[in-house]
Amino acid sequence: MHKIETVWIIGASEGIGAALATEYADRGARLILSARSEDKLIELADTLGANHEVVPVDVSDRASVDAAADEVSALGPVDRVVHLAAIYDPGKIADLDSDMAAKIVTVNLTGSFHIAQVAPPLLKAGGQLAICGSVAGYFGLPQGQIYSSTKAGVINLVESLRSELAGQVDVRLISPGFVDTRLTQQNDFDMPAVISTEAAAKAIADGLQSGGFEVHFPRRLTLAMKFLRLLPYWASLRLAGRLTK
Repeated sequence: MHKIETVWIIGASEGIGAALATEYADRGARLILSARSEDKLIELADTLGANHEVVPVDVSDRASVDAAADEVSALGPVDRVVHLAAIYDPGKIADLDSDMAAKIVTVNLTGSFHIAQVAPPLLKAGGQLAICGSVAGYFGLPQGQIYSSTKAGVINLVESLRSELAGQVDVRLISPGFVDTRLTQQNDFDMPAVISTEAAAKAIADGLQSGGFEVHFPRRLTLAMKFLRLLPYWASLRLAGRLTK
């Protein structure tokens, strides 16, 4: 008999999260859908069919995260938690609004920390916790600004978590490249190797089903970025400087 997985997707109201919810629903999973926008979650759940739950959460608010974790716990053990919630505001560092920068840190980095703390006890034995970083966190590129810094922090956080929970939880890192969403549509530059949310969702679901620590895509971008990270600074910073010009 086919086992029905329970998957908690955080950041499911739109973009990659909504596409991933559709992908997992098509694969027969039972979903717990979370984000700040309850109305969008309810609308999405209605389109996906029965047996899906809506649990609103603001990952930047620890009380909201704890309340959501209690609701999820009452629904029974979870097979996978996939945390995708993030915000983005492009621009050069000198042009950023400091209040917005602080909000990005709170949502992207502190929010990931909150989920890293509350999710493991909700998982079945050997369950999976996947947290979304970004190739933007691989290296400090022009206009990467505070978003990239938070994603670098998330990568470090998930690496630490992988070691700390070894043998208990299957910790995974998701590192997307450019995905066509409402957030990336703010960019005023050509995005190399941009893919659809549907393609990103399939890559995530397939990658989390297979082995390995990091799910990164599309490879034609991510491998180039990984190579840049391996170079000595005298070479990598020179290449980054050319992008600025």
